[in-house]
Amino acid sequence: MGARKGVRGAAAGAPMRGKGGSHNRRRTRCPTLNTCRPMNTRPAGHALVEALVAQGVDTAFGVPGESYLAVLDGFHEHRERIRFVACRQEGGAAFMAEAQGKLSGRPGICFVTRGPGATNASIGVHTAFQDSTPMVLFVGQVASDQRDREAFQELDYRQVFGPGTLGMAKWVGEVHDADRLPEYVARAFHTAMQGRPGPVVLVLPEDMLAAPTAAPVLPRIEPATAWPAPGAMRDLRAMLAAAQRPFVIAGGSGWTAESVQALQRFAENWGLPVGCGFRFQDTFDNRHPLYAGDVGIALNPKLAQRIREADLVLAVGVRLGEMTTSGYTLLQVPRPAQKLVHMHAGAEELGRVYSADLMLQSAMCHAGKALETLAAPAGTPRWADWAAAAHADYEANHVAPEVVPMDMAQVMKTIQRLAPEDTVYTNGAGNYAGWLHRYVRYFGLQHHGRTQLAPTSGAMGYGVPAAVAASLLQPQRTVVNIAGDGDFLMTGQELATATGYGATRLISVVVDNGTYGTIRMHQERDYPGRVSGSDLFNPDFAALARAYGWRAERIDATAQFEPAFAAALDSGRPTLLHVKLDTDVSTTRSTLSAIRAAAMMKK
Repeated sequence: MGARKGVRGAAAGAPMRGKGGSHNRRRTRCPTLNTCRPMNTRPAGHALVEALVAQGVDTAFGVPGESYLAVLDGFHEHRERIRFVACRQEGGAAFMAEAQGKLSGRPGICFVTRGPGATNASIGVHTAFQDSTPMVLFVGQVASDQRDREAFQELDYRQVFGPGTLGMAKWVGEVHDADRLPEYVARAFHTAMQGRPGPVVLVLPEDMLAAPTAAPVLPRIEPATAWPAPGAMRDLRAMLAAAQRPFVIAGGSGWTAESVQALQRFAENWGLPVGCGFRFQDTFDNRHPLYAGDVGIALNPKLAQRIREADLVLAVGVRLGEMTTSGYTLLQVPRPAQKLVHMHAGAEELGRVYSADLMLQSAMCHAGKALETLAAPAGTPRWADWAAAAHADYEANHVAPEVVPMDMAQVMKTIQRLAPEDTVYTNGAGNYAGWLHRYVRYFGLQHHGRTQLAPTSGAMGYGVPAAVAASLLQPQRTVVNIAGDGDFLMTGQELATATGYGATRLISVVVDNGTYGTIRMHQERDYPGRVSGSDLFNPDFAALARAYGWRAERIDATAQFEPAFAAALDSGRPTLLHVKLDTDVSTTRSTLSAIRAAAMMKK
C-alpha cells in the first residue's frame, strides 16, 4: 500500500511537515483503493492497528469477517509488531480477550464481525463487565449508506450492549469519520481502565475503515486513578483501633503487584485475617498465616460464621455481589449488622447495595499503599487469637474424606504439588470448580502475576479459551485448565486455536460426570428424583483432543492421575486428561444421594 512511506520511524500516521509547517500534500496512487490520496495517509483500518500498537497491544483475538477487511489488512501490514489470533467462535475469542485483560491489567482486544459475530461475542463482554475487566470489543458494521434498513446482519449496538449499571458495556461508540478514529480509540482505552474497569464496544462501519486518513497516532493511554481521601483514612484507622473482631475481604480487578504486597504488609501490621472475594483468590497469598480462605461459592461454613460474627468488615476492591455475600446473607441488605467499610474504584458501586459506615473511592493500584500508611497500635492486637483461628479453619478445610475411585481433592492437591509455582489456573462454571477453589493454594499476584483466571459472571465455557489465551500470551508459564464435561464442549473447539498458534505448556483436565452438575444438584434439592434436561451424552474426550493434535489420556482412578499429569508437564505439548467422575459425586461437601435424601426428608 505504501502506507509507511513518508512516515518517520514507528510513528505511523503522524502528519509530515513541509516548509512553513504546512502538511506535505504530494499525492500518490493507492492501488488498493484505486484513488489518489496524500502520501502520508493510509486506510483507517491500518490507522486502527497502528493505534493498538501505540497502546502496547501485541496480540488481538477475533474471528475474521468481511466487515473489517481493512483492519485485517492492517494486521498484515504490521504483522511484525502485532498478531491477530483467529479463533474458532466469537464467544471463545471474547473470552480470550477478557483473560488478556485480567493478565495484563490493560484492555484485552477482540475483533468480530457484525450481527451474529457480535452477539456470539456478547458472553465475553458480559463476563468482562461483571468481572470488572478492561476490554475493547471492535465490531464491524454495515456500510454507512446502508444503515437503518435492517441490512444484512445489521444491529444497533448501543441497544444490544446497553451501557449502564445493568448493561454489558461501560460505553458503546460508533465511528463515522475516519479522521476521528484515534480519538475514539483513546476514549475507549480511557473508559475501559478508569474507575471500575470494564468492557467498551467500538463499532466500525465498513466504508469508514476503508477510507483514507492522515489522523495521527495518539500516545499510550494511562488511566486517571483515585486515591482515598486522607480524612477518610483517619476515620478508618479509628474504626480499626476500636474493633474487636475485624475481617478483611479483598478482591476485584485493578490490583498491581506492588499494591497487593502493600495490602499484605497492612494486614501484617494490624494482624488482620484476610479472605478473598469470589474467584479473586490470588489477591492475597493463600500460604500466609493471616489467610482465612475464599469468600465465594461452597463457602467454608466456619468462615461464613466468622464473617457474620465480625464487628467490622473491610471490603477492599470487591463489589460485595451475590456470590461473595452468599446471596446477600453474610452482610444484611441494606444495612449490615457489622460495621462496614467499603473501598472500591468505582464511585457508582459505593452505596449501590450496602449502606456502608465508611465509603472510600480508590483505584486498587493505590488501595494497598494507602492502607499501609495506617499506623497500627503498639502491641499484640486483641483479635490475634481470632485471626489465628480463621487460618486454622482454612487449613482444616483442606482435609477431605477419601472418595473412590476418583478423589478430586487428591487430584487438585497433586496438581498443586507438581505444577510450577507460577502456573495459571483457569476454569469456567460448574460444581467441578469447587475442588479447584477449595484445594489449590493460589500465590498472591505479587509473586508471579495473575494465577487465577475464572469468571465471576458464572459463564460456562470460559476456562478453555482463557487457558489458550494465557498460554499464547505468556508461553513461559504452565497453564492448567479445569473444565467440566458440559463446560468444555461449549468452547472446546478452541483446542484448534491452541494447536494452530503453537501453545505448548497447556493442560486441560476435563471432569466428566455425565451431567450438568450444578443444575442436577439444584434439581435434587428442589425436585428430588425428578431429573429433566441435565443428563449429558458425551464423546470420547481423549479421542476428540487427539483429533485436534493434542496428547490425551483417559483416567478412571485416582492413582492414575499423578503419572499422567507428570507426563503432561514433561511432554512439551498441549495435553488433555479425561477424568471420569461418578455422577453421584456432586460437590466438595456432598453427593447427589445425600442431597436427594435431605430434600425427601423435608417433604
